[in-house]
Amino acid sequence: MRTSRIMTTALLIVGSGLALHGAKAQQAGIQRTDLVQRDLGVPGREAVQVRVDFEPGAVSIKHSHPGEEVAYVLEGSLQYQLEGRAPVTLHAGETLFIPAGVAHLAKNVGDGRASELATYIVEKGTPLVVPVK
Repeated sequence: MRTSRIMTTALLIVGSGLALHGAKAQQAGIQRTDLVQRDLGVPGREAVQVRVDFEPGAVSIKHSHPGEEVAYVLEGSLQYQLEGRAPVTLHAGETLFIPAGVAHLAKNVGDGRASELATYIVEKGTPLVVPVK
């Protein structure tokens, strides 16, 4: 019994590493740093905060989230394309609210690195990023 638990744990760790590697391969020029993940006072919801750094010209995959996102541009210039809306370019110090389930992408349109602080209020236990075709 103990051996099967150890094997299961090892497989989960390896599988998590492969999934992370695959996500990074899709996001060339983009680095995500997880900062906070905490349960909220509302059952089934959590707050997640991450820093996302974009190299010049880097573009995220088209994706959505299982909850709301507030994006705050820390440095540089990022263009956001929300499904059904005209693109909007934000500069350091500007924010954008992205409703739950809305497909979107972000692109660094400046000459240098761009960074955002993304705060999510999402369904607990669901993938934070849902790729959209």
